[in-house]
Amino acid sequence: MNFGAPFKSGSVKIMLLGGGELGKEVAIEAQRMGLEVIALDRYANAPAHLVANKAYTIDLKDKSQILEIARREKPSFILPEIEAISIEALIEAEKEGFNVIPNARAVELTMNRRGVRELADKTLGLKTSAYSFVKTYDELVKAAETIGFPCVIKPVMSSSGHGQSVAKSFADLKESFAFAQEDARGDASELIVEEFIPFDFEITLLTARTENETRFCPPIGHIQKDGDYIYSWQPIDLSETVREKAESIAKRVTDALGGRGIFGVEMFIKGDEVYFSEVSPRPHDTGMVTLITQNQSEFALHIRAVLGLPLGFSLVTAGASAAYKAQSESDNPTLEIPDELFSDNSFVRLFGKPVSRKGRRLAVVLTADSTSQKALERAKALVKLVKDR
Repeated sequence: MNFGAPFKSGSVKIMLLGGGELGKEVAIEAQRMGLEVIALDRYANAPAHLVANKAYTIDLKDKSQILEIARREKPSFILPEIEAISIEALIEAEKEGFNVIPNARAVELTMNRRGVRELADKTLGLKTSAYSFVKTYDELVKAAETIGFPCVIKPVMSSSGHGQSVAKSFADLKESFAFAQEDARGDASELIVEEFIPFDFEITLLTARTENETRFCPPIGHIQKDGDYIYSWQPIDLSETVREKAESIAKRVTDALGGRGIFGVEMFIKGDEVYFSEVSPRPHDTGMVTLITQNQSEFALHIRAVLGLPLGFSLVTAGASAAYKAQSESDNPTLEIPDELFSDNSFVRLFGKPVSRKGRRLAVVLTADSTSQKALERAKALVKLVKDR
């Protein structure tokens, strides 16, 4: 099926597998293009459920439930928007003629750190940190001894950085081992041990592609804690050499994965060296900053890429984002947001999650300024004013 030009509004239906804050923005952009949106998530009243034409609450790891809804709804495109889904359902859906974005193979490779790391290292020959896969505590000790301290320990399969820690010495290994297995998905017995790169900073290079073109958004700097995004800013200043290396890496990785859509390619920068880290075949949480910085956000570009439309966009301002995370647990979270967060160059996006737990993202503060660093300073200050109860 060709859903590129000419595109007819109202003729396309998308099915989102995952209805969180990123899926919600995708749904909004899809409806702006006249698409019908079916949103699936594991809990009722997920953010995307609130704006979709139809909503289903199912176990996204259950192959039969996903396929039953796909066969009933007959979507033009199936868009995985989270990692904790049944890859078997996507593979079967493709066999039945459904169009999975970007494709089932890309989703399978990137949801498993073994798959994406071996693609980058062994197939594409990209520069990465040293790494080793382990299944037992004894194997972890040997790998850490070989790689050296500090080292990063992660589950091979997890979501949003869960289960990730840095072991500074042998004394930390038992705790890191238990922590990684506790938050792992899939094969909980396998972990990846990575060399800790003393990088200058890390970036996300949002890469939108169709069969006809590949476009790079201006690079986004970000800060993570325990593997989870806290702040991001765009653009981040890179030398011409580093920018060209980063774009080359992103192009090679996304070409190898194939398909349409936007990809969040994460990299470490140290001097003029660029290390590939990870890639997500969907909108990236650090890319929420594009809601204020670009005339076409990453979510709009994702939908345009899915439809095979031209990927033109422009950066309209430097800006930053700061994630607000719940400070308490609630079955009906309410946010107190001071008026000063709403100005000519700042605002808040509320996700509308029905339940909060400590550390769960509930909103994002977005700021614009003459430079991304000034915007970042304001975002950091403003997010501290938000309270939940």
